[in-house]
Amino acid sequence: MTATEANNAEGVIDAHHHVWDLSLRDQDWITGRELAPLRRDFTLADLEPEARAAGVTATVLVQTIDVPEETPEFLALAQDSDLVAGVVGWTDLTSPDVARALAALREGPGGEHLVGIRHQVQGESDPRWLVRPDVLRGLAAVAEAGLVYDLVVRPHQLAAAQETARLLPGLTFVLDHAGKPPISSGELRAWADAVRLLASLPNTVCKLSGMVTEADWDQWSVEDLRPYADTVLDAFGPRRLMFGSDWPVCRLAATYAEVVAAAQELTAALNPAERREVFTKTALRTYGLTVTGSPAPQEAPCA
Repeated sequence: MTATEANNAEGVIDAHHHVWDLSLRDQDWITGRELAPLRRDFTLADLEPEARAAGVTATVLVQTIDVPEETPEFLALAQDSDLVAGVVGWTDLTSPDVARALAALREGPGGEHLVGIRHQVQGESDPRWLVRPDVLRGLAAVAEAGLVYDLVVRPHQLAAAQETARLLPGLTFVLDHAGKPPISSGELRAWADAVRLLASLPNTVCKLSGMVTEADWDQWSVEDLRPYADTVLDAFGPRRLMFGSDWPVCRLAATYAEVVAAAQELTAALNPAERREVFTKTALRTYGLTVTGSPAPQEAPCA
């Protein structure tokens, strides 16, 4: 059974992808020979045929760099797109004007598509950046605005993520890329223990995304990914797990079709209703997406 068949007419939601235009600004994280395939423009026009071929009917466009100009551009793209249903943008959480900045984004072109905020926490040298008082104040403003917060963290930052989610029970935290598990080395226990602690909090959700680039890019297999996918499936359950492609970053290790096929195989043991959660309903519910004119019900992620 394919993800498309499992979701019937609902289609698949890709809850995590990016775009960028290097003529607008540099993506300064794309450095070195290994990342050279990403040093080009990637647009919605590039993504759409691959996504449609995989049965994807809606997506969530996620920020790439921590600059204020990118989010309004993404919201404008979403406004003119039949594919992008939501945008996870960026604002300076440490600023005393977070609430005002979020309101300005909401009031601008495409502002109704703003569903969440993300910061590149993985690049912060302080492993406890998330629990700084100024950051907690900013995150509280995100919650007050009715948005969710995407966590892009490395395994050593998961403890701070768990503490932050516990301190802010009114904010839904979405763990991107399953917390970047060390798949290429085969290590499991420390990451798994930290993920389970995070998942024990009801205001947390996880993305089944970004795993192929944490594996050996040249010779990964679905079986390499399986212990990590099984861990988040067990910890979060299908109602708090959502599929994301992480396109175009995934192209370093796999095509879009291969990423979708891997997710299908990793969730093959689920029943059809559970697969609908992973491939469609969790994203609809968590981000409050409107797809084909029907708003998703607003439910707590643990309901």
